[in-house]
Amino acid sequence: MAVATDGHRVRPAGELQRGTDPTAHPAPASVSLVRKIVHVDMDAFYAAVEQRDEPRLRGLPVAVGGGSERGVVMTASYEARRFGVHSAMPTVVARRACPELIVVPPRFAAYHEASASVHEVFRSFTDLVEPLALDEAFLDVSDPKRGPPSGTLVARAIKAEIRRTTGLTASAGVANGKFVAKVASGMRKPDGLTVITPDEVPGFVAALPIEAFFGVGPRTAERLHALGIRTGADLLRVEPLVLHEALGKLAGFLLQVARGVDERPVVPDRQRKSIGAERTFARDLEDRDVLEDELAAVCETVGRRLTRARLAARTVTVKVKYRDFRVITRSTTPATPVGGTRELRRFAEALLFTTPRPAGALRLVGVSVSGLFAADRRVVQPMLPFATTDDGAVDEAARAAPEHGCEPRGPP
Repeated sequence: MAVATDGHRVRPAGELQRGTDPTAHPAPASVSLVRKIVHVDMDAFYAAVEQRDEPRLRGLPVAVGGGSERGVVMTASYEARRFGVHSAMPTVVARRACPELIVVPPRFAAYHEASASVHEVFRSFTDLVEPLALDEAFLDVSDPKRGPPSGTLVARAIKAEIRRTTGLTASAGVANGKFVAKVASGMRKPDGLTVITPDEVPGFVAALPIEAFFGVGPRTAERLHALGIRTGADLLRVEPLVLHEALGKLAGFLLQVARGVDERPVVPDRQRKSIGAERTFARDLEDRDVLEDELAAVCETVGRRLTRARLAARTVTVKVKYRDFRVITRSTTPATPVGGTRELRRFAEALLFTTPRPAGALRLVGVSVSGLFAADRRVVQPMLPFATTDDGAVDEAARAAPEHGCEPRGPP
């Protein structure tokens, strides 16, 4: 067993059974009686995307943010964090701490794209996903869509699939409640996995510094310190009435969590806007036959998810990434909505191979569907009489309709 910095024993993923592929077994029909909550937090997300997309930045101290004297660091790579650079730090201070720091401006479109891919991985394992930000979410995997009902094995599979599909790493915490799962996810960064079993929760919470609790900022911490409260264990030694007088409603939550009780549900974002998948190739591809096979595999994944969710889609989008990391998207809104793999593949092939786009080898192809609605409420949509490029400008070359009567256009 590994020992955390506070002396509490936690179980890293490597100590659990190895050689098991959690996606190789169908999820059982019965729902687990013990909740399994996973908190996934991407590692230095913005900086990691920049290092992934720009090879020259890899292994170097990088900060994303404003480069001016009034600029602020939004996030920093782990190479920069070793010098004390952190988010919300003024850029001028960060440069003094790390003279070799490379400051790059934020590219929010790239971060949203990466986030969408990450969250698509989440939803492939469970519909109970509660997004907290672009780079983190709670997942209830008590009864996963795929894999055995093991929070640890599913969390490990989620991390592996995020790395495979995006090239990024994530850290995860697994517990029976949201608070402990979130704290655990930050304990072994980067690329960590920490599991706190139900019987370990009381001791784990008791050893936590009070500053680690939700809702406890600097001022609240000062009030608690004045009462002699510095750890979770200290919370339970103080009379509840005294705690309520000092903190009001927050006292009730802190006392429950200190007792190891956290039954808050994972509340999913029910308004699903799109379903998609993408594939990064081991080598850049130009051959049409090979690209057709790769595209078919991606369409199969998206079509299966669309069918399983009992949804139909009004718009199909194909995304390609070139060897120089240029990204081009082409979309179509056909007269008849798409509800399965066969029609999805038909429109995706038309967009990829018939719609004009720059020549060159591809390193990635992706397919997504949007304009989702219940599959039993299909309506006929008119074809759109225009096409756009990725920056929203009218693309005269793309006005010619591809095969099967669909009109290409830019991202919705």
